Amino acid sequence: MNAVEIEEAVSELANQPFDAAEFPFAFLAAFGNKETTIKRLRTASANSSDVAGGVLQKSNIHIATCAEGKVGETLVALRNSPKTASNKAKFILATDGVSFEAEDVASGETIACAFPKFPDHFGFFLPLAGITTVKQIRESSFDIRATGRLNKLYIELLKDNPDWATAARRPDMNHFMARLIFCFFAEDTDIFNGEGVFTSTVDQMSERDSSNTHEVISSLFRAMNTKTADRVNANLPRWANGFPYVNGGLFSGSTEVPRFSKIARSYLLHIGSLNWKLINPDIFGSMIQAVADDDERGALGMHYTSVPNILKVLNPLFLDDLREKLAEAGDNARKLLNLRTRMASIRVFDPACGSGNFLVIAYKQMREIEAKINWQRGEPDRRTDIPLTNFRGIEFRDFPAEVARLALIIAEYQCDVLYRGQKEALAEFLPLDAENWIVCGNALRLDWLSVCPPTGIGLKIQSDDLFHMPLDQPEIDFVNQGGETYICGNPPYVGSARQTEEQKDDVRAVFESYTTSWKSLDYVACWFVKAAWYSSHSSSSCAFVTTNSICQGEQVSILWPIVFATGQSIHFAHASFKWSNLASNNAGVTVAVVGLGRPSRDARLYEQDDFGDVRVRLGSNINPYLVFGPNIIVTPSFTSPDERGTMIRGNMPTDGGNLVLAPEDLRHISRELPEAAPFTRRYLGSDELIGGKTRGCLWIEDEQAEVAQNIPFVADRIRKVREARLQSTAKSTRTFSGGAHRFLQIQGSGQKWTIAVARVSSERRPYLPADLLDSNVIISDLLFGIYDNPLWNLALVVSKLHLVWVATVCGKLETRYRYSNALGWNTFPLPSLTEKNKADLTRCAEDILLAREEHFPATIADLYDPDTMPANLRAAHDRNDEVIERIYIGRRFRNDTERLEKLFELYTKMTADKAPKKSNRKGAA
Repeated sequence: MNAVEIEEAVSELANQPFDAAEFPFAFLAAFGNKETTIKRLRTASANSSDVAGGVLQKSNIHIATCAEGKVGETLVALRNSPKTASNKAKFILATDGVSFEAEDVASGETIACAFPKFPDHFGFFLPLAGITTVKQIRESSFDIRATGRLNKLYIELLKDNPDWATAARRPDMNHFMARLIFCFFAEDTDIFNGEGVFTSTVDQMSERDSSNTHEVISSLFRAMNTKTADRVNANLPRWANGFPYVNGGLFSGSTEVPRFSKIARSYLLHIGSLNWKLINPDIFGSMIQAVADDDERGALGMHYTSVPNILKVLNPLFLDDLREKLAEAGDNARKLLNLRTRMASIRVFDPACGSGNFLVIAYKQMREIEAKINWQRGEPDRRTDIPLTNFRGIEFRDFPAEVARLALIIAEYQCDVLYRGQKEALAEFLPLDAENWIVCGNALRLDWLSVCPPTGIGLKIQSDDLFHMPLDQPEIDFVNQGGETYICGNPPYVGSARQTEEQKDDVRAVFESYTTSWKSLDYVACWFVKAAWYSSHSSSSCAFVTTNSICQGEQVSILWPIVFATGQSIHFAHASFKWSNLASNNAGVTVAVVGLGRPSRDARLYEQDDFGDVRVRLGSNINPYLVFGPNIIVTPSFTSPDERGTMIRGNMPTDGGNLVLAPEDLRHISRELPEAAPFTRRYLGSDELIGGKTRGCLWIEDEQAEVAQNIPFVADRIRKVREARLQSTAKSTRTFSGGAHRFLQIQGSGQKWTIAVARVSSERRPYLPADLLDSNVIISDLLFGIYDNPLWNLALVVSKLHLVWVATVCGKLETRYRYSNALGWNTFPLPSLTEKNKADLTRCAEDILLAREEHFPATIADLYDPDTMPANLRAAHDRNDEVIERIYIGRRFRNDTERLEKLFELYTKMTADKAPKKSNRKGAA
């Protein structure tokens, strides 16, 4: 269950008659406990509570119902219960159906309220459902409640108005919902000259059977689109005439309203009864947009971008600088005025704005700074100089674009109330301006210079209708020319393999003039190139949230030379961190924040530790791998750079599956075909290496082919290989059908041993999966192999240092490590090794192999599970890491960032040493 579903279930429980015996079980069910779990808790053996009326769920909660007036002492009994402690309950809860009290056992935080009000605190208990972003949800509990109610209304209306669900009419439906949201907010904040007047008017003037509900709402919408001077001739009902003229295009155009069923009418009245003063436009939009999207509705309530995460983009991009200038100004009136004037011309542009949360946060933060300026200048009631039209965005879908505009309008009003007072805010709020500042369109096909014009050009998008706008919008002079532009946002990531045809066309349109290698780029890369190009024509900087894949592997060499060619550099970055949503047990996606601007001496690198604490370090330059150092790009090398072993890809059979032997084939040969045994070998791919699976293969040298053909089983397999290759569309494969007894691509096999490493492996393991294989083993092309080279090579392969390098420069397949000999092994910077170094590393490799042997028959998958890795194996690896890292810097590295900085320093030197030397002879070419 997600947060919205839990809130709805808890609210439903609070509305039911209180049943003391059933309440604990119903409460647990509301937080997602399965019926089988509830059934088990009903038994005395599973419920170990020692408090009367109590139910105890181990590691979760101890609940007790009690007689009226006994809640306080029952909570004390739960707190003092030995069972609460021994069963590690996170919460205790007591209720009599009148009062409700609970406590977080670890923090001591408590809640106490009337029983019907306990759903207001549903966020307090969300750890029961495995949801860990509890603080964020508590701060947005109203938004979650409103989202759930609006979703019910939306679905009910579409059920009774199927034509409104069609592609042609869905924009009308979405526009209707945006109007409703505004009305609910306006009636609770005195914008409509009274509290609850919209909901109460619908309730009083519409029939209980809902037959005319749509007509009543339509009349109200028509009134809000009619100027006061025109109302005499507008033929409005008297009860609608008291509603103000809103303008802004919100109520312009058709005022048609979908028909309401009795259920839909009750939903609307219930939504109106919520306290819409509590709406948080920072995040409300990003959740409500899921209401209007069939594909996203299943994730309702998960569309949440926390304010701290947004500020990881906005603070270093420009807000920190504004705050620093504010601190520097002190009480100097002139400096304060200059800063306020500067802020009035700053434009914030999100070219993938969704429902506008980045823009809303930026606006609210700037208003806070401006309010401090006004206070220090003795002008606390001054009207804001920061226009909403300076917060510009592009959004592909119409409804999020509408919600973004609406969220900014609400944010402006809330800021006016906060910093100037309710009276001043109301006096200036209506009518809304009709200027449009959120464009609905494809950001990768639009000219950003027209949407957000740079200094001196003076263009902007205008429309007569704030909420409905054609794509061929006219351009007029921009109100606030000059000033800085800051581009920000969280664009769609979409890896190359998952892009739709339309998205691939977008990538082609952005990149085809720069490179022919664009097909392997993530979708998000387009925003970086568009922003860099924009910045080369304006006074602007940008920062985006992005999957860290564009800072790893082959994408680095494609994307970043294009970006750097525009004159931009990475002036700040947040190294990889989890960007999570409100789903239970959600691990989130690993992202980075990358900020671009003109080269600066003070590049800032933000790093987050396992506890969520962030530190910032200063350096002269951040490279595309998000490490301090020059803008070097690691390129594949196809030769070994020193005395390390040559690593090559394993053997590829291309045999239609006929040279590969399953376990049953091996058993058949062992029992009934001993004459075929000399032609079989163990055959390992990544599954066999990591998971210990068994396979074999037919391995027949050319001089053995004639003898092997005399064995019917082998001959039949060779015949099938030949047939499979002849059917191939590849000419080279068909050509090799004559050598059907052999693998198509034979790279080699070890005469003594093979050091093998998996091409793709899980990112959860603390070390790359590699092993030492005997000479009887043939490795597949899912492994890389080093043949008959010293064992110290294995120590390097399985080191922490090598893993960090591979994870950075080789990139990943989804989230898994993707190994490459040319990009990971041959480029790995290695100092010159002394004989003692090699002996020490050899001993380390031996110790690792011996530690594994002690746990036979455990597989690599078993041994390297991070939760259960044996202590002796972990110690052997730790010793190996220490030996290697002392070779590099004489001590252990402090963290992965330090490891990478040293590796890139050595890589720079290594590649410089290999670069062709320029001749000093006069006239040399």
